[in-house]
Amino acid sequence: MPTPASSYKPDNMQPVSPHLICRGAAEAIDFYVRAFGAVERGRFAGPNGKIMNAMIEIEGSSIMLVDENLAYGMKGPLEYGGSPVSMHVYVRNVDDFVARAQDAGGTVTMPAANQFWGDRFAMMRDPFGHVWSFATHIFDPTPDEMQAGAMAEADEGCGDMPAREA
Repeated sequence: MPTPASSYKPDNMQPVSPHLICRGAAEAIDFYVRAFGAVERGRFAGPNGKIMNAMIEIEGSSIMLVDENLAYGMKGPLEYGGSPVSMHVYVRNVDDFVARAQDAGGTVTMPAANQFWGDRFAMMRDPFGHVWSFATHIFDPTPDEMQAGAMAEADEGCGDMPAREA
């Protein structure tokens, strides 16, 4: 008889965890290990070798992955031509983190820059079509500073924000 669970969720999971569908999940795991310093926590491949479930950890947060399976409607962002969802990760040094990820094959879509909300922030797309943002928190703005920064950014046309891709 199985041992009863000690919690409503496994110890290494957050209550909400992303589950990425990838065209080439095994290659994606390898990329995330190289680019983001991810730690692979496990993978389960089906008889055809495709990943049925895998888990990595980035900066202490778990992310699950699975291979695309069009027969079950499981489509990754490359099937759609992009992703409307962005994964956001706080890291100790955003500049170093983004440089490593770019060297590993990620595409920077917004270079690291200090932002009015208190973060040094950057965005990139991985080779599997997923969009990521990374930040290092550098200061705590007051509500008035946040409002002033947002207004200044709006007056400048969103500052350094990249133009929307077609």
